Amino acid sequence: MPLMGDAGHGEMVTFLQNIRGKLGDPRAILVISAHWEESQPTIQSAENPEMLYDYYGFPPETYQITYPAPGDPTLAKEIGRELGTAGFNPVLDSDRGFDHGVFVPLKLIFPEAKIPCFQLSLIKGLDPAQHIALGRALNFLREQNVLIVGSGMSFHNMRALMSGGLSENGPDRIFDDWLVKTCCSEGLSPDERDHELINWSQAPQARYCHPREEHLLPLHVCYGAAGYDSPLAELVFNGEILGVNVSALLWS
Repeated sequence: MPLMGDAGHGEMVTFLQNIRGKLGDPRAILVISAHWEESQPTIQSAENPEMLYDYYGFPPETYQITYPAPGDPTLAKEIGRELGTAGFNPVLDSDRGFDHGVFVPLKLIFPEAKIPCFQLSLIKGLDPAQHIALGRALNFLREQNVLIVGSGMSFHNMRALMSGGLSENGPDRIFDDWLVKTCCSEGLSPDERDHELINWSQAPQARYCHPREEHLLPLHVCYGAAGYDSPLAELVFNGEILGVNVSALLWS
């Protein structure tokens, strides 16, 4: 829908088209997409990933979208070694294509598709502590100028999204306030921040906003990758998608 010019995504599209200045010129881009779950962390390792149109019911032109960025098999293997050292059992996947959690935002941020790009799956079971640990095993990438993108959504109750939005003080804003405070507030220690994010489902309106958490956990991976004593996240977007309040956070 963002690539179709949908008015309900207008604020987000403008944000994505203008965020590049804060991201610099990364050597490579690793995307943790809400749309890929495997039993073990799986790393896309194709030299030239194909497209994966993992949606249905859209106009024909949406199945002609391309994003011809190269992959980075060498870096994928290096990540696999690091994850193995951290106690995971990573898998390399040379067949996986770019899903829409990759090509939709990246066509808006990096439309030239020149920077090597590849994906890392979520882990089935969707354990938040495990995904923070997964991110911490990726911390070494920060020294290699690799941009890590958590491609999900801070609100993902599809029924509510399709109903036309929520009230001004609705559950989306209540949960969003908790999320921003947890990631951006100086009032929490690293251990307290870990505790809050691991126990995210106890936050106010959490399960209303995320009946299933696959769209939230890419944030946990990015949080982990920022490091245990990471800088606070910067709130770089707070706006509406289809009448629902959402946020984007940046650990720089």
